[in-house]
Amino acid sequence: MREAVERLATDQVPDHAQGFALISEAVWLITLVDATLVRYHRQAYKSAMKSQASARREAIDGTFAGLRFVRNQMGYHLDPADFLQPEEGHPGPGQDDVTSWRWRSLPEPDLESLPHRGRAWEMTRYRAYQARLAGHTIGETFGQAAAFLNLASADSAAA
Repeated sequence: MREAVERLATDQVPDHAQGFALISEAVWLITLVDATLVRYHRQAYKSAMKSQASARREAIDGTFAGLRFVRNQMGYHLDPADFLQPEEGHPGPGQDDVTSWRWRSLPEPDLESLPHRGRAWEMTRYRAYQARLAGHTIGETFGQAAAFLNLASADSAAA
């Protein structure tokens, strides 16, 4: 996860396709680490969450819910380009910094194929995506998520 987030900040991608792949990988790894900490290191995760101010806890929860929506939709129902707005106006190939790309606002997804409970679950994540990711930069989103996961994993190692 750390390496994937660092690559977002340091790799200059020669084209949008490679930027989409880099971000998709980071989404997958961040949500995987989050799920692993929640499942196997629940007390450390809860402790790290409780150490945050109330507004910050809400932001963290919303960010991870939004990233779960991306993970569930990207590549299956939506193309990565549907989620991401590369920054315009870079001087040329090889100069694209994906941390400045932004999450696009999305229309409500068609969830009719899901059972009722699944639709409610996915709509909660969609709303979190719209509230916490849409319009924000990739760097901001992954920076916040990685900072919290680093804190939670440090608490886990200490425990």
